[in-house]
Amino acid sequence: MSDKTVWRVADLPQNAPTTFSLRPDADTLRQIQEDLGLLGLRKLSFAGQITASGKKDWEIRADLGATVVQPCVVTLDPVATRLDKQVRRILLAEWIDSEEAEVEMTEDEEADQLGAEIDVFAVMVEALALNLPEYPRADGAELGQLNVTEPGKTAMTDDDVKPFAGLAELRDQLKKEE
Repeated sequence: MSDKTVWRVADLPQNAPTTFSLRPDADTLRQIQEDLGLLGLRKLSFAGQITASGKKDWEIRADLGATVVQPCVVTLDPVATRLDKQVRRILLAEWIDSEEAEVEMTEDEEADQLGAEIDVFAVMVEALALNLPEYPRADGAELGQLNVTEPGKTAMTDDDVKPFAGLAELRDQLKKEE
């Protein structure tokens, strides 16, 4: 198993997997943490293999593990989340990069263009960024309800602005009239 992060495609064996295991040091963790806007990043690991897929394409399969700390979207308190994800990337030699307005998407969203080198460190950082919780929320944190109105009038609630709530009420009234 190698801790190397970049391989030249021409040097990779076609008939055997190339294994790797990355555990970034403290300085690298701080840099990734800063780049991704995290409050904390611990226990980042990325281990897997690079294998040939057909004659020209390559596949990366790896396990990503990390503990991330992000601000709660409600309270801004730190929220720790453990990530354990399987990552797969298909690197295609014949990549069609069109500048046209309409482009048909490839069926595999894990597909990417193959270059002269495969950088598993970049794949690790990208996979970490893509798997971060979008809206981390601390335990018990809830969005409150804001009621704003003119003095002396009843404030509208969230339930009042739901369009189908009025339809349900109308349906119930029609049933009573029948």
